[in-house]
Amino acid sequence: MMKQRCSWCLSDPLYISYHDDEWGRPCHDDHKLFEFLLLEGAQAGLSWLIILKKREGYRKAFCQFDAEKVARFNANDIERLMKNPAIIRNHLKIKSAIKNAQAFLKLQEQHNGFHNFLWQFVDGCPIMRQPKTLSAIPASTPESDQLSKALKKAGCSFFGSITCYAYMQAMGLVNDHISQCFCVSEKCKTSISI
Repeated sequence: MMKQRCSWCLSDPLYISYHDDEWGRPCHDDHKLFEFLLLEGAQAGLSWLIILKKREGYRKAFCQFDAEKVARFNANDIERLMKNPAIIRNHLKIKSAIKNAQAFLKLQEQHNGFHNFLWQFVDGCPIMRQPKTLSAIPASTPESDQLSKALKKAGCSFFGSITCYAYMQAMGLVNDHISQCFCVSEKCKTSISI
């Protein structure tokens, strides 16, 4: 019997793997939280599948998602990255990745971990929606509005409320697997509090 999944992931095996193993899983690991902060900023206005296909390219280009190294990138690094076909070659998004790394480190230090900053927007526990259809999933919420304002205040760019909501979904602050999806019953139902 085939597993029932959220229909948005069915177009590509890479998407299916991401859906099954990552999306909606509560993440408290600062390294992975930074990886997705960088990737979500790059995704703004594009399909997430494009970013997933370039994920390895981003990993190599951005020092294995080492926030401290990325925060020190300079004009020479920007020029180098603009020539790299393995990533999205958008000057503003590349500059934003550096700014976002700097903001990430500042928030990490202020909150004794970026995860402590991030998870406060859902009171430390994932929001379990279990929508019946994809159309029932919101594009943004009051929580993503608040996160967006806080990230912008810290110096992040390319993080409007819609991008923040996608980030919250990806990192498991929100679980929007449809109610019929196997991930709801098998893997993603556990709430983790901090």
